[in-house]
Amino acid sequence: MLNRDSFFIGGQFTPPAAPDRVTEVGEAATGAVLGTAPLAGTADIDAAVTAARDAFGRWSALPVAERAAAMRRLAAALKSRAKETSKLVSRENGMPAKLSIGANGYSPAIMLEYYADLSEQLEGDDLRSGVLAQVRVRREPVGVVAAIIPWNYPQALAAMKIAPALAAGCTVVLKAAPETALDAYIWADAAREAELPAGVLNIVPGDRDAGAHLVSHPDVNKVAFTGSTAAGRAIGEACGRLLRPVTLELGGKSVALVADDADLEVFTGGLLDVCLPNNGQTCHAGTRILAPQSRYDEVVDAVTETVRALRVGDPLDRATQIGPLVSEAQRKRVLSYIDEGRRAGARLTTGGSIPADQSAGWFVEPTVFADVDNASVIAQEEIFGPVLCVLPYGDEDEAVAIANDSDYGLGGTVWTADVERGQQLADRIHSGTVGVNHYALDVVGPFGGVKSSGLGRELGPEGLVAYQVLKSVYLPPTRN
Repeated sequence: MLNRDSFFIGGQFTPPAAPDRVTEVGEAATGAVLGTAPLAGTADIDAAVTAARDAFGRWSALPVAERAAAMRRLAAALKSRAKETSKLVSRENGMPAKLSIGANGYSPAIMLEYYADLSEQLEGDDLRSGVLAQVRVRREPVGVVAAIIPWNYPQALAAMKIAPALAAGCTVVLKAAPETALDAYIWADAAREAELPAGVLNIVPGDRDAGAHLVSHPDVNKVAFTGSTAAGRAIGEACGRLLRPVTLELGGKSVALVADDADLEVFTGGLLDVCLPNNGQTCHAGTRILAPQSRYDEVVDAVTETVRALRVGDPLDRATQIGPLVSEAQRKRVLSYIDEGRRAGARLTTGGSIPADQSAGWFVEPTVFADVDNASVIAQEEIFGPVLCVLPYGDEDEAVAIANDSDYGLGGTVWTADVERGQQLADRIHSGTVGVNHYALDVVGPFGGVKSSGLGRELGPEGLVAYQVLKSVYLPPTRN
């Protein structure tokens, strides 16, 4: 068992204030207990924030080159653990190994290196000459950051917050989800190996109450959250009352718009990565497939055949394409949505139950519904499992209208033989990100949503700005 018995606070492994507050982390493929970890209470959160506050002045005062060097050491320490990290996450949440090695193994190091480089490239103030003054614009770190992450991509989502925060000169308290509490400690082990200054990064797995206390802590200056829209609304309300900056990356119900000229082999070849990544446990997954009436049956058949052929099994087997869900509770949630689809009259073309050959773990058959009304529950609500809906449309305008008829706006794709046409359609979809004939988050491009999918952006230079405060210093104007 992979037990942990302490938190990582102030550069040290620190016993919890309440040793009886423990979470059992399950193995998604078997349902057995994988290991245990303490859950943070109020006193533990307070200690972590205090450590981050104490370290902030020293970390932010370091020359940019020294901070960047420390980040590169941290990246190297994480990279050396990449294979073991990715396997651990797959055991915790069921992510197929082929996806996890990149998402949880190597992407954190890539992000740390990118932001270390960017911080050095953007070093220095801007001097702007105006009519009334010369303005020196300074970028200062916002302060102590509360980073709260979910269980679906724990290492990548932590890095999307930690990397730009450290590059800006901030210190961080990472509140990890109980379901993936064990892999969070890899950041602690790597931080010690990299000799990251004490208190710059603090790790405290915790539940919702711990998260709420962290969000409202008086010594926290910025909140960065990834998770459900419901939790994001509560965090946004708290930060609004406190006038505290917040980044919210929330839920999604993205479309995969198949145009009438689309090559279906190209689309079905990308379907797993775009529509069902991480067993559907992905916020930007394209779970609403829009198909033209003229090719509707053809698209339904192609999607059904592709999904039916997906290999379901042990997430550690690199041949596995669909692994288990993270927990029994998550499986019950997904199965309840499948039942709702049946009750609403949608046509089930494949899946719809628990795989007959998977007697242990939290597996659900990859499932496809056809003849789905966009107003139905399964087309409007985020299921967060391997369930796809195929919806018909008449012309392009109707396709765009259906795509935008959603409370969410996080991801999306357009599939067409004409890339220029695809870009024009992408521009009409009201979403924070859209892919043309594929979908791939890249560290250089801002990621985030509109509407109920969140506020703010992560990644790219914009992700660094989110951890900075701009100060204008007015100097006497130059005289000709």
